[in-house]
Amino acid sequence: MQTQEILRLLRLPELGDLGQFFRSLSATTLDSGGARRSVIGDGPQLLTHYYDDARTMYQVFRRGLSISGNGPCLGFRKPKQPYQWLSYQEVADRAEFLGSGLLQHNCKPSTDQFIGVFAQNRPEWIIAELACYTYSMVVVPLYDTLGPGAILYIIRTADISTVVVDKPQKAVLLLEHVERKETPGLKLIIVMEPFEEALRDRGQECGVVIKSMQAVEVRLCFWAPPKPSDLSIVCFTSGTTGDPKGAMLTHGNVVADFSGFLKVTEGDIRLLSDDMKALRPTIFPLVPTSVPQIFSQADTPLKRWLLEFAAKRKQAEVRSGIIRNDSIWDELFFNKIQASLGGCVRMIVTGAAPASPTVLGFLRAALGCQVYEGYGQTECTAGCTFTTPGDWTSGHVGAPLPCNHIKLIDVEELNYWTCKGEGEICVRGPNVFKGYLKDPNRTKEALDSDGWLHTGDIGKWLPAGTLKIIDRKKHIFKLAQGEYVAPEKIENIYIRSEPVAQVYVHGDSLKAFLVGIVVPDPEVMPIWAQKRGIEGSYAEICANKELKKAILEDMVKLGKQSGLHSFEQVKAIHIHSDMFSVQNGLLTPTLKAKRPELREYFKKQIEELYSISM
Repeated sequence: MQTQEILRLLRLPELGDLGQFFRSLSATTLDSGGARRSVIGDGPQLLTHYYDDARTMYQVFRRGLSISGNGPCLGFRKPKQPYQWLSYQEVADRAEFLGSGLLQHNCKPSTDQFIGVFAQNRPEWIIAELACYTYSMVVVPLYDTLGPGAILYIIRTADISTVVVDKPQKAVLLLEHVERKETPGLKLIIVMEPFEEALRDRGQECGVVIKSMQAVEVRLCFWAPPKPSDLSIVCFTSGTTGDPKGAMLTHGNVVADFSGFLKVTEGDIRLLSDDMKALRPTIFPLVPTSVPQIFSQADTPLKRWLLEFAAKRKQAEVRSGIIRNDSIWDELFFNKIQASLGGCVRMIVTGAAPASPTVLGFLRAALGCQVYEGYGQTECTAGCTFTTPGDWTSGHVGAPLPCNHIKLIDVEELNYWTCKGEGEICVRGPNVFKGYLKDPNRTKEALDSDGWLHTGDIGKWLPAGTLKIIDRKKHIFKLAQGEYVAPEKIENIYIRSEPVAQVYVHGDSLKAFLVGIVVPDPEVMPIWAQKRGIEGSYAEICANKELKKAILEDMVKLGKQSGLHSFEQVKAIHIHSDMFSVQNGLLTPTLKAKRPELREYFKKQIEELYSISM
């Protein structure tokens, strides 16, 4: 009997269709109340931890110390110098010494004790964090991009008396607040880098002790490790409006979330230790906007055409579930790109911003590695969905992590109904935060009485049990004629236009139509313009009226294809040559658009667009 006949009788797919068969299986299972959970797991219970002896961040580190045999823990290097390593025991000792020193300076081994850390990423940051965990204190990260006003707000809201900083300049910034009597509770500043005696004297004059990190790392006190239910960190999210919100995350929240990630990807990172010995990354977090930098290695039209041609050939393999980096296309075209990332990348994780199917397809083809897309927010400790191994389709953010349930609820004002598989995304599980620090009103808005986190995002269940983000509940406004508009939904459609890198859609309740600010992609725009017979520098191209008209037509065409109503389409655009960024204050640190700032920044251009179009 022929093989095909046997398979037919057994109702099994033929070998060539086997990958498609498995990818067609649902990635979720339905629980009570319409909630869904991952099919990956050992039973109906949500995952709270991956290892029995690692249920808090302190225990996670101690497990690393134990199983590594005191192996390398924190690596760092100066430019053009080899990596230097601190061993697990060295890190553990320094954390214990620093934590003991904090206790000697009137800090309490309690989850009511908040310690600010105001520094760039470096080994001392991790040591300070671990020092807090060793003695059940709570870490409150501060970062430059929040701005001085937000830092002042956080220090006052969290009653922070001690801040660890990396540079003397940051100590000066904090002292200025004390001198203006804005933060009278700040009593101790610990500085990682060397500083002059004048800084210590200045602190003494306003009642603040300034000490070096080494000077604090002295006496050893007995450990006071936390419980899983204890608070571990307060992450203040900058948000797009209003004061920062301090999301309170417990040790159990953090452990549950990365345990869910480990459960989904288990088996994919088994060679991590070997790769780390070679000092090459194997797991590479990537923001989709970084892809043009990879693509820019093809610096001529011919190279770009060849790269696109090779990517399309490999994408045929990707669609059938084959991910590899040893094809003829890799040998001819992609090896240099892979080598630029160290040559050992096995997994890329993206999720800070929506990734287009084109971007994901190119990454999988060019880098020959697994590319996972996730979705989440600070309030669920980062991720709540993740693409599953073997599913290399695009256009969704995966299935629920094994540590949480997800359900959709009706959003009547936007006409999204759960009976159609659409609605606001709600998350519940051990990775969901406790609430916002000293902010019961906004906590009540985010968390309902049953423990469901209301994300404000609109999702849709796809047939395979994966989730697609289709809209945003917040940032909704009404046009003059009474139609409701969700600008982020429109922006996510327009961003698919080939020459468009960023777009801001603006509307006003006194106006009957939308306008937009468009930032072209500096890598793609010149080629796109050249195809239309337009030459010139990037600045000259951005000022070209014919090209602006062509971009608007392309955006409107995409809008029609995606089902936008006429009132949801922009009627005029302004081309802006500089990217929105964290540095210029137009994006949050998590790369979300700061809509009030964008509105104010482009106030003149917006007024001109309305006056021209009226």
